[in-house]
Amino acid sequence: MSRVVRKFTRSVPQWQPRVTPVNLAEATPEQLEALQVTPSNTKVSDYVLTLAHDVESLAVRSPLFNAIMYDPGGMSRAERELGALAASMVNRCIYCAAVHADRHAKLEKDTAVTDALFDKGGEAELGPRNRAIFDFARKLSEAPPEATPEDMQMLRDAGLAEAEILDLILSSALFGWANRLMHVLGDPVRQEAEA
Repeated sequence: MSRVVRKFTRSVPQWQPRVTPVNLAEATPEQLEALQVTPSNTKVSDYVLTLAHDVESLAVRSPLFNAIMYDPGGMSRAERELGALAASMVNRCIYCAAVHADRHAKLEKDTAVTDALFDKGGEAELGPRNRAIFDFARKLSEAPPEATPEDMQMLRDAGLAEAEILDLILSSALFGWANRLMHVLGDPVRQEAEA
């Protein structure tokens, strides 16, 4: 038995698709080619196998995702994860919030930031740079966006360069889209122990 997860945590739940994922053994040559570049360059998840039903979109999405989240230069990987976490929290995407919180904690080798955010939300005590990043990504993810020129200046005042600000905007915007897609295509679930 499984249950849908409703609470933010660094423990990544399973993602249960509502659309049957592509079976690798039955995938078309076009699907297999699009699947060669997975979003994290690590494995092919049920989410990506579900997206493989639309080969053209997946073939563009995965390289874009990799470029935004993993390319060197600009903002640090941990800070990109913080921006994605803020977007995922706004969008109430439990699965993505867990993935990005877990990655942030592993990259930073510290759970203090994600613990604080999951405990106190937007009221968490954060250092000036993390505060500016989280607040901007959160405001950018609201619908309609609440980010202002003053928020951009706060990022600069916190020491972010223009390339870092662009990375933050891209990672936050990417997850505004990805969170909504995950909500429609499936649910985060945990297996309950048999009683």
